[in-house]
Amino acid sequence: MGLLSGIFMGMLFGVGLMAGWQYMMKHRSRKRIAKAVDIKLLGSLNREDLKKICGDNFPEWISFPEYEQVKWLNKQLSKLWPFVAEAATLVIRESVEPLLEQYRPPGITSLKFNKLSLGNVAPKIEGIRVQSLKQGQITMDIDFRWGGDPSIILGVEAALVASIPIQLKDLQVFTVARVIFQLAEEIPCISAVVVALLSEPKPRIDYTLKAVGGSLTAIPGLSDMIDDTVNSIVTDMLQWPHRIVVPLGGIPVDTSELELKPQGKLTVTVVKANDLKNMEMIGKSDPYAVVYIRPLFKVKTKVIDNNLNPVWDQTFVLIAEDKETQSLTIEVFDQDIGQDKKLGIVKLPLIDLEPNNLKEVELRLLSSLDTLKVKDKRDRGTITLKVLYHEFNKEEQLVALEEEKRILEARKKLKEAGVIGSTMDALDGAASLVGSGVGLVGSGIVGGVGLVGTGIGAGVGIVGTGVGAGVGMVGSGIGAVGSGLTKAGKFMGRTITGHHGKRNGSGSSTPVNSVQENGGAKPLSG
Repeated sequence: MGLLSGIFMGMLFGVGLMAGWQYMMKHRSRKRIAKAVDIKLLGSLNREDLKKICGDNFPEWISFPEYEQVKWLNKQLSKLWPFVAEAATLVIRESVEPLLEQYRPPGITSLKFNKLSLGNVAPKIEGIRVQSLKQGQITMDIDFRWGGDPSIILGVEAALVASIPIQLKDLQVFTVARVIFQLAEEIPCISAVVVALLSEPKPRIDYTLKAVGGSLTAIPGLSDMIDDTVNSIVTDMLQWPHRIVVPLGGIPVDTSELELKPQGKLTVTVVKANDLKNMEMIGKSDPYAVVYIRPLFKVKTKVIDNNLNPVWDQTFVLIAEDKETQSLTIEVFDQDIGQDKKLGIVKLPLIDLEPNNLKEVELRLLSSLDTLKVKDKRDRGTITLKVLYHEFNKEEQLVALEEEKRILEARKKLKEAGVIGSTMDALDGAASLVGSGVGLVGSGIVGGVGLVGTGIGAGVGIVGTGVGAGVGMVGSGIGAVGSGLTKAGKFMGRTITGHHGKRNGSGSSTPVNSVQENGGAKPLSG
């Protein structure tokens, strides 16, 4: 009897133990599943969501890496760098030298590479982020750092100054490059590549300049000219939304959809300025304003002599390629014999403008858009503008794109004819896409004078007829070449003229030190 009861109790204990074990395992499994769901939900939260949940107790050690580490790629790049550097040197020389000439300031007559070597230190890729932002494309953002040992010597020439070799030392590059691969159904499966530098974080290129066997002071303002040329090339050619489109051979592809297109027009009326800084020892400044979105399409107002409260009331039309990222830049100068002096600068972000809504703004001028370079903190006065943004339809967009190309070709011809010292010179009055010649599909934007192919105006007239030794002596009869001071002739609809000294008008030596640093317009309060 005792044996049977013992066996029975043992069986009950075993069954209970097995049931308890099974229950415990099911309970544990349910808890693990619930925890996995919580972790999955937690993993889908971003930094801002977690801050809302945790409040002040948000732990600093939590990180959200957007870029994947590519140590293996850096190892391979360091091994391949001697070969990559040699090939890249040829590409840079062929592609960048024409840009140096195109963006060359008027105070410099020649700017080219005397020596170019990328050295032995390979760049470092901090991380790569891969996205699929659009169907048929793969977007790759590359966090790029380079503190190399390149040997770069620029040959700089100016009027009445012999060539000065300028060495770029301690070069450091910090940027995020965006590479877009356009996919195709045929091998190699990529039909085109788009390359650009992201505007945020802002590309940073640090270097020091040293004159080899000479002095930087031989050309006044040379260091600032080179800085502004580098900044202009980066922001106007490489920084997003601007981009370089490279079709890959072997696959026919239409790259028009990948290229940057005009998005809208900005009608700007430069009304007046108040309380400008006086730069003259005798008398008052002779101010004029330079207005642009892109440095290659600068326009300027007439000069108002001996006046610190000038009223210009001149209207220009400029093209915007990307309203979200671009800004309208306004620079005010004092016309002077030789180098004109900058009175102030300010930027107005286009994103602040509502389409088809006329807006009047009064902006406070700054000595520089880079707060680190602001040494003189005295008030530089204000400038008043009226701005109206109009977004293009498809037809207007295509016509504006062709008009931009014609204007660039015309500016090159003006430069070759000696009327302007650089394609970066600001043109007077009806310039760029402003004027009274060819309408852009009823949009009110016109082609200045047609410039190319029409024969109207000096863009073609100077080269075609040779009138006034390539100066366009229409209207004033005074040649800009003879004055030796004029870098940009007057370009008012159908007239190009030059002036001596400080005449009313704008035959000035136009500074083109395009400031591209961070900064924005500061509307006056009240």
